[in-house]
Amino acid sequence: MPGDARRREPLSARHGPPGSTMTAPSSAYPARWPRYVEVAPGVLVTAGLVWNALSPQDYWGDPMLTAASVTAGALLTLRHTLVIGLVIVVGVFALTVKDGTAHDVVGHLELLNTVFAALMGLGVNRVIAYHGRHLDVVRMVAEAAQRAVLPEPPRRIGPLAVAARYQAAQSQARIGGDAYAVQRTPFGVRLLIADVRGKGMGAVSAVSVLLGAFREAAEEEAELPALAGRMERALLRESEQTSEEDRLEGFITALLCEVLPGGDGLRLLDCGHPAPYLCHGAEVRALETGEPGLPLGMGALGGTRTGPAVTPFPPGATLLLVTDGVTEARDHAGTFFDPSARLAGRGPFADPQEVIDLLVREVEAWTGGPRDDDMAVLALTRRPAP
Repeated sequence: MPGDARRREPLSARHGPPGSTMTAPSSAYPARWPRYVEVAPGVLVTAGLVWNALSPQDYWGDPMLTAASVTAGALLTLRHTLVIGLVIVVGVFALTVKDGTAHDVVGHLELLNTVFAALMGLGVNRVIAYHGRHLDVVRMVAEAAQRAVLPEPPRRIGPLAVAARYQAAQSQARIGGDAYAVQRTPFGVRLLIADVRGKGMGAVSAVSVLLGAFREAAEEEAELPALAGRMERALLRESEQTSEEDRLEGFITALLCEVLPGGDGLRLLDCGHPAPYLCHGAEVRALETGEPGLPLGMGALGGTRTGPAVTPFPPGATLLLVTDGVTEARDHAGTFFDPSARLAGRGPFADPQEVIDLLVREVEAWTGGPRDDDMAVLALTRRPAP
């Protein structure tokens, strides 16, 4: 059955640029309603007309016919809603002829009520279609803004292969605050993954400031704590233009990573963010990042950041950085998703995109429905030397 405004293909699949990995909510607009839902109006029409034809009382099935018209308007296309309305009107007219009331007031009133019910179904259909088109436009603007702020990282940096994916939650057109960045610097390849508290344009503004500060400071600061300090100060300057409540409650969890020159090891600085994972062969394990520091934007609370943790990065291994949309995804029993358990034994992985695709499928299978949070994933594979 052709899709209407409520069953369209997700906007990002139709408007996103080739190769884009930023996707809209996967189930905000189902490709098809379940079959039993689509046939419900037809079943109601049949039951209502049969009831009216066989009932000793006149037109006891009218509530079913009204429900069929409204249900068709809410679930089906305009054409199918119109067909359902015509079938109801013709069916009720035939019954009035059968009962001999087609030419009296009772028959006229019954037919008028039936036409009104059919028009109600058409009205419901048009209202839903209008809101669907409006939401499509809002979603397109939101995705364009997010794509402009969060461009795709380079696919290859020397011996390192890079892949990233942003998967929005089932939150209609609200823009999320997850962010990632990859940059080659004089000190090695540096990576950032972060999660801004909140959604909407405020989160996008914070992401823009965060990424701008990262790109500038990553070229100049030799140590990761100094890089985090530069980003912190940029966020604090930006927060001076916001309300006191936003300054007190706004913060950004982040993880900074530096691939040592030659790719032999990693430096990791944790700013209150979920730990990264190392996929090597069939093994997947969470990496130790040392004592986690305060999230960015909370520098007013004082304290100093500890030095970064250092860990090996063997050839063929993939570094996997995620936001809490992955680690806090829950199944129906409320159990959190564990990437190390769900991905273990699935390797070795040929490239980082393969790891990300598998992770996203596993998260969707784990939740079995809409997620409450966006998730961003950044993966980096050290290719073996030729």
